[in-house]
Amino acid sequence: MLADALLKLWRESGYMALDWKALVMIVLACVLVYLAIAKKFEPLLLLPIAFGMLLANLPLTGIMKEPLSSSEAGGLLYYLYQGVKLGIYPSLIFLGIGAMTDFGPLIARPSNLIIGAGAQFGIAIAFVIAIALGFLPGEAASIGIIGGADGPTAIYLTTKLAPNLLAPISIAAYSYMALIPMIQPPLMKLLTTKKEREIVMEQSRKVSKLEKICFPLIVSIVCILLLPSVAPLIGMLMLGNLFRESGVTERLSETVQNALINIVTIFLGVTVGATAQGSAFLKPETIKIILLGLLAFMFSTVGGLLIAKIMSFLSGGKINPLIGSAGVSAVPMAARVTQVEGQKANPRNYLLMHAMGPNVAGVIGSAVAAGILLSLFGK
Repeated sequence: MLADALLKLWRESGYMALDWKALVMIVLACVLVYLAIAKKFEPLLLLPIAFGMLLANLPLTGIMKEPLSSSEAGGLLYYLYQGVKLGIYPSLIFLGIGAMTDFGPLIARPSNLIIGAGAQFGIAIAFVIAIALGFLPGEAASIGIIGGADGPTAIYLTTKLAPNLLAPISIAAYSYMALIPMIQPPLMKLLTTKKEREIVMEQSRKVSKLEKICFPLIVSIVCILLLPSVAPLIGMLMLGNLFRESGVTERLSETVQNALINIVTIFLGVTVGATAQGSAFLKPETIKIILLGLLAFMFSTVGGLLIAKIMSFLSGGKINPLIGSAGVSAVPMAARVTQVEGQKANPRNYLLMHAMGPNVAGVIGSAVAAGILLSLFGK
């Protein structure tokens, strides 16, 4: 009797249902956990993504199971995933980002918007190449947005245009954001001269409180009227910033910056990771997406640097072109990399606040780019 019970238990266990795809994904999940903890590669998102991937590839759990009828219960992560599918989590992440962002450097030098726009160059390049490789327009647009270096935007657009590619695109987007200190410096040195990297920029003008309050209102009106589809991202980003700058909603601002964004980050990461099931993830298209994402990110960095070089020339050498690399949306990591490289060239260089202008412009630029792609290729 005991032997039969143990045998039945073994036959119905997940061990008997394991296949090679599930094993590969379990190993990959463990590698991502290692990178998040030991190497600190975007741990706040990579760790929940990795664990969600682990849970989804353990057989027979039904944790992502979709209910087949109204009387049947689905898996836990299936219900949490609806926040991703409906675009709720990425928008709430933008609410938190807005509350944590100081747009002062951008307001002080509005020309940084040009750099932020130039740093979306990689999106167009990756889109064209993806089309040439046989991806559908919606899929190509979702792959291209990786070049914006904005994880929530990439997730938001992909859920609308190519939900079948959500796992590889989100993992690629956050991986390259984490690898900014490795990817960008060689490009920065390749495209700028030592003399350009040594340029010391003057301190930006002081921005008034009134300007900071008016900025989110103006950006919301202008961008959303132009691209109504971008309202969830731009609207939440600017609402969060208005909480920050108004001076009358400290409790709301603190809640959005801390408790809310932390809770949403957990749900977003775990459920996005849970979409990376072996049968859907282990395909040749995944390798293409990862390589195209790297290409998009590199060309976005190049686009920002080239625009900054032109601005440096036109200003008579008053702008350090290194700040162009911060035009991608990875706030504030890209700006920190600019600061580090600037100080290597000239210890008197303090480029962090100057780089924050293009950096926050990149957040707006990637959201606008997503809105354009959604308008062109959305259903």
